[in-house]
Amino acid sequence: MAKQEQKGLEGIAGALQHASGKRPPPVHLWNPPFCGDLDMRIAADGTWFYLKTPIGRPALVKLFASVLKREAEKYFLVTPVEKVGIVVDDAPFLAVELNVETQAAGQVLRFRTNVDDWVACGREHGLRFEPEPATGGLKPYLHVRRGLWAKVTRALFYDLVALGEEREIAGERMFGIASNGEFFAMARASSLREFA
Repeated sequence: MAKQEQKGLEGIAGALQHASGKRPPPVHLWNPPFCGDLDMRIAADGTWFYLKTPIGRPALVKLFASVLKREAEKYFLVTPVEKVGIVVDDAPFLAVELNVETQAAGQVLRFRTNVDDWVACGREHGLRFEPEPATGGLKPYLHVRRGLWAKVTRALFYDLVALGEEREIAGERMFGIASNGEFFAMARASSLREFA
């Protein structure tokens, strides 16, 4: 099995070397046959593992990240000729850097992921905030592309809160963040005042 996985990993890496360019490949257009699962996992901290060992080459991680595809709740690495399953503990990417630009229409939040993709938050690349029952806080996520999300690091989350504002949404006062003409609600404003 390990030999078959190694062949699959090398096969994917080899096929991608020829197809790599400046833009991500059109994985949403590829529908190759499923070839089984690889012993590959993306941990909650963004570390990629292969055979339970961290992948230490950032270029290889970026290459695999460029062909990551999500179908329902499962994740796959795909080429035009093969598709292999991998495990993602939380989100496949991390948002690790934030630039705030002021434009005539308002602020635009630009995030860099841990695989060096820059994403301008807005209609196509929204933010969502999920409750974190263990801490009573929120877990923020940024949509990167086609159902793939980046978990926003804790430090950047604090930056988002500092940039936040209150707005009236459907008759309720909400606290959230604006970017690129969109408003992304985090929580009811009244619930935040309870903690103040």
